[in-house]
Amino acid sequence: MQQSKKVRYIIVLFLLGVSVVALVGWNICVGTVRIPLADIFASIRGEKIENSRILWDIRMPRTLAAMILGGALALAGYLLQTFFHNPIAGPFVLGISSGAKMVVALVMVFLMGQAVKITSWALIAAAFVGAMISMGFVLLMSRRVHNMSMLVVSGVMIGYICSAITELVVTFASDAEIVNLHNWSRGSFSGMTWDNVKVMSIVVAVTFLMVILLAKPLEAYQLGETYAQNLGVNIRTLRILLVVLSSVLSACIVAFAGPISFVGIAVPQLIRKLFGTTKPLLMIPACFLGGSVFCLFCDLLARTWMAPTELGISTVTAIFGAPVVLWIMVSKSRRERG
Repeated sequence: MQQSKKVRYIIVLFLLGVSVVALVGWNICVGTVRIPLADIFASIRGEKIENSRILWDIRMPRTLAAMILGGALALAGYLLQTFFHNPIAGPFVLGISSGAKMVVALVMVFLMGQAVKITSWALIAAAFVGAMISMGFVLLMSRRVHNMSMLVVSGVMIGYICSAITELVVTFASDAEIVNLHNWSRGSFSGMTWDNVKVMSIVVAVTFLMVILLAKPLEAYQLGETYAQNLGVNIRTLRILLVVLSSVLSACIVAFAGPISFVGIAVPQLIRKLFGTTKPLLMIPACFLGGSVFCLFCDLLARTWMAPTELGISTVTAIFGAPVVLWIMVSKSRRERG
């Protein structure tokens, strides 16, 4: 029985990995201009092709960004669900993404108005501050509100307040570049550069490794705080690390792609159903791969579904993610009744 479970885990991880590779290739090839795989391989070998600029300056950075940030978003959702012991906790629902968006918008409006160049690191720092502000309010509410449903409602309200402030800031912006914040605020992987990909890769890779190192304490924490303390886990430190790491991931996503809905909730739950386990050492890489698959697929639809009009990525993720969230809530309600 144990052996069959191991085989199942390996198969699921393998299929997720293959799906990521297949969707990366599909995203690069498909679009208003189709690029054959033969041309891509030729370009990699150093040969000149007709659509070289589209391939390397537009499609490739965007696809890699969708893969990296999608994985980061699902991983952030998994950490928050573990922290709050709530299956519908996520960066978007708890208002963490909205807080990050608000501070990034304020910084961009102020700095661009002063003709100051904004670096990728500055955007991540601003988003992290915003994420921590929202997380702080959520944590304060969690101390006063012990009902998890009310906590989620509180997070949604925090998100609405932050979004309202963001819209107010963007509405009064006059510069043409600042007005483009409207597109960013809806979520999008477009306009990615290799510099963006480099910075997000460093941030996400370091955070991912730190999360992997927390796998054993997380497994004990899932079985209860008392059990974890008996095993020598410092609960206070672990909770602080979960807050910081999930906020860093959320900040990185919002800084580059804007707020993206439902991925952080839906993907960890789907992966949990696929594996039939909550073991962190399996869930962490699987959630990352699952998030990459989900966002690569949704970004492909966002670009091609109503081409040449491009949809906001959150519009597409909501179409597939919202039914999963409803299913989670109905299943949880049935279990509580039973």
